[in-house]
Amino acid sequence: MSYLESLRVFVRVVELGSITSGGRDLRLSPAVASNRIKDLENRFGVRLLNRTTRKLTPTEIGRAFYDNARRVIDTLDEAEALVSSFSGRPQGVIRLTAPLGLGRRLIAPLIPPFCKENPGVEFRLRLSDRNVNIVEDAIDLAFFLGEPADSALKWRKIADCPRVLVASPEYLAQNGTPKAPEDLVDHNCLLLRYPRSPEFYWVLQTEDGPQKMMVSGRFDTDDGDVLTTWARGGEGIANRPLYEVAADIKAGRLVEVLPQNRPLPSQFGCLTPHRRLQDPKVRMFADFAVRELKKIFDR
Repeated sequence: MSYLESLRVFVRVVELGSITSGGRDLRLSPAVASNRIKDLENRFGVRLLNRTTRKLTPTEIGRAFYDNARRVIDTLDEAEALVSSFSGRPQGVIRLTAPLGLGRRLIAPLIPPFCKENPGVEFRLRLSDRNVNIVEDAIDLAFFLGEPADSALKWRKIADCPRVLVASPEYLAQNGTPKAPEDLVDHNCLLLRYPRSPEFYWVLQTEDGPQKMMVSGRFDTDDGDVLTTWARGGEGIANRPLYEVAADIKAGRLVEVLPQNRPLPSQFGCLTPHRRLQDPKVRMFADFAVRELKKIFDR
């Protein structure tokens, strides 16, 4: 078993580029993770990793060993999934990711009730509004808002998520209310951006079909909740999922802008890697989550 554990450590260290990160991902201290790597190198009498003060990369033989070790781990995981499917008792870790606001409001509350029914399952929930590499980060299930583009992933749609443009009453009183999409160029648009993000635009619905609006503003962030906070504080106009700001609109803290030209809705769904045999516990949680989330969006 220790050899297989060392293989897992080596694979995650290569994928995350750091002994510390690889160990943390497997809940091991850097010292234990480092010893696992040394055990492998001593076993084969070769150096598997090049270590410098700034980065860690596999050697030529380390890269070849990683490719084969990754296949071994995948095969083992599939074998365990097969046994679990017959036992009817799901066990092990599910690694999830979701956007920050969506994850806090919709995904995190689903985990405790699922675990009560399936006490052998553990969760690792990672929330980020940045793009996540599901394959490299070994994510089992990713909840997603937008248009999935990676054909290597399996997409399961949950619902269309309406979006709205919102601003505070104070901002609109001071800066005026846009009457048409073109008026947005005169306003401070609050932008969700992250490193290496593409050109920024909002796509609004018009009588002539979807219209791409190149918008700009003084503030941007990679946290969607910060955009809502800025909008409530009178700093500008934000493009937000309706479910995140519905309470603010109802309470009068935010006002919908250009209701006749709402942004195109986002597709809301989940992504999983294509595998020959999907882990039953991942499939069970996906089915559970889709069922519960559809209840929310069908209200």
